[in-house]
Amino acid sequence: MTVQTDQQYQAADFKDRGQLNSVQLNVVTLVDMEKAVAQESLDGCLTMMDNSIGGVGQGTDHLETVCKQGQVINWIIRPIDMHRRPDGTWPPMPKINNLVFLDIEEGDEDDPAERRMMTELKVYGGPDRMRHKYTAVYYYWAGAVMTTARPGLYRYRFVIELEKEHSTEKLYLNSPHHPALRVLPVL
Repeated sequence: MTVQTDQQYQAADFKDRGQLNSVQLNVVTLVDMEKAVAQESLDGCLTMMDNSIGGVGQGTDHLETVCKQGQVINWIIRPIDMHRRPDGTWPPMPKINNLVFLDIEEGDEDDPAERRMMTELKVYGGPDRMRHKYTAVYYYWAGAVMTTARPGLYRYRFVIELEKEHSTEKLYLNSPHHPALRVLPVL
């Protein structure tokens, strides 16, 4: 994995950098539900992609999304198996229960950051209660990067809620690797 430094990003000539000011970003995460539930871990079960310009780690679980201060980001999560079953129902769906930014400056990647990074956009689209076993729906977590966020790299972890097949029991798992937002200043 190649990680670029802040200086490299500042020196990079992004000809499309101005597009980042208004475009909402989508970070799509696919979950191998069967494997995650069987091993009770998300290790090796997440694949992430985004539509940012200049991000790295596409197709991995340590995606680095390039964004601007104030930009809206939609984290969309879906199972890998998204096909309707013969009985007309859909497979269990993963849900982002929380998105926790980490305090890397303190050197402990498990400590939540003390600074607020995002303004969560609670009801942003159709309410979750519209979900029905015969309707294909995915879950998401949406937020806007704080306009006061300092430019830099911000690692986060997911707390993901998984439905178990044929059960009302839920499984809550943390992402083992830490994807990140690379916040650029609004120019």
